Amino acid sequence: MPPPASSTELPQVFRLSPLVRITLLLLYIALTVPLPFLAEMTQAPVPGWGLAIALSLGAIALYAVLSERVVLSDTAIVVTYPAWVPRFWRKGWSLPWADIKALKPRTTGQGGLVYYFLTQSGEARLLPMRVAGFNRLVQSVQAKTGIDTQDVRPLAQPWMYFILLGFTLLLLMVDTWTIWTVFTFDGGMAGGMTL
Repeated sequence: MPPPASSTELPQVFRLSPLVRITLLLLYIALTVPLPFLAEMTQAPVPGWGLAIALSLGAIALYAVLSERVVLSDTAIVVTYPAWVPRFWRKGWSLPWADIKALKPRTTGQGGLVYYFLTQSGEARLLPMRVAGFNRLVQSVQAKTGIDTQDVRPLAQPWMYFILLGFTLLLLMVDTWTIWTVFTFDGGMAGGMTL
C-alpha cells in the first residue's frame, strides 16, 4: 500500500527529534555545570573560569551537532547543518536518489541496528535515525528509491530517551545540591566564585 500523498510531497525537512535534542543537551549540562564550581572549591590547577569557558564551547559544539537537518528533494537526500556551523566541524552529505542501490543493516557495538545507504559506486552513508518523523522519512525513501523499508525501525525508541531524561533531571537536582554546598561550605569560597 503506498504512503499517503502528504508523506511524499517534496521537499521535506526533518530535524533531530526535540526529545533527543533536549535530553542530550540537559545531560551535557548536568554532567558539566558543577565542574567549574568544584574546581574553585578544590583549588584545582585549572581555574574555574577557564573550565567554564571550555565547557561553554563544548555546549556550542554539541548544539551544532544536534542541529542536523535531513532534506528530501525530488532529486536527492541531503544531510545539512545551519550556516553558522563551520564546514570543518560538520560537513553533511548529499546522495542523489538514482545513485542509491540498497539500504543495508549493520549491528552496532551495543547490539542496536543501523542502516546505511549503499550507492552504485560502493559509497555508504548512514541513514539518519534520530529525526522527528522517522516513519515519514523511510516512507519517502521507499517512494523515491523503490527499496523496501518496511522493517526499518529507529535506533532508539522514545521511551529510552524518556528514561534518560528522567535520570538527567535527577542528576540536575544533585548538581543543584552540589553547587549549593560549594557556596555554603565553611572553608569554601569565602569571596564567591569568580567566573
